[in-house]
Amino acid sequence: MPVPLWRLPTEVIALAQETLQLLVSMHRIVRHLRRSRTTTVLHPTQFLALMLIADEQPIRIGEVALRVPCSQPTATTTVAALEQAGLVRREPDPVDGRATAVVLTDTGAETVAASGRQAADELAKLLSRLPEEDQTLVLKAGAALARITDDL
Repeated sequence: MPVPLWRLPTEVIALAQETLQLLVSMHRIVRHLRRSRTTTVLHPTQFLALMLIADEQPIRIGEVALRVPCSQPTATTTVAALEQAGLVRREPDPVDGRATAVVLTDTGAETVAASGRQAADELAKLLSRLPEEDQTLVLKAGAALARITDDL
């Protein structure tokens, strides 16, 4: 059913409240997952960059900056810290040999896998507080949210 271009003021207010509730809830869940993370002591920007590199490798630092998102200098510093920790390495870009790309090391891949398992376990604990039908709804919403974030 098409959504009308106009909405009654009460519909606008209700939508705004629901949107805010979703935003606050997602933020609290992400914060909880970050705080419960025991497999890594990475700064949140480093963690996001590591996950991005895992998904997109090989990837240039400029693309890391665009996708995290952060400034180019922050991306450079972040990748340098990940490299120093032995989680990533730089190598010649397969498309342009003059440039460098970033890829995971074996240790980086292990860190990503462990972090993913732990985050999934923690999220499962949170979801277990809900009735089964709400768990299903949340997981289906996750797929829809993933489609939104694919291009971010």
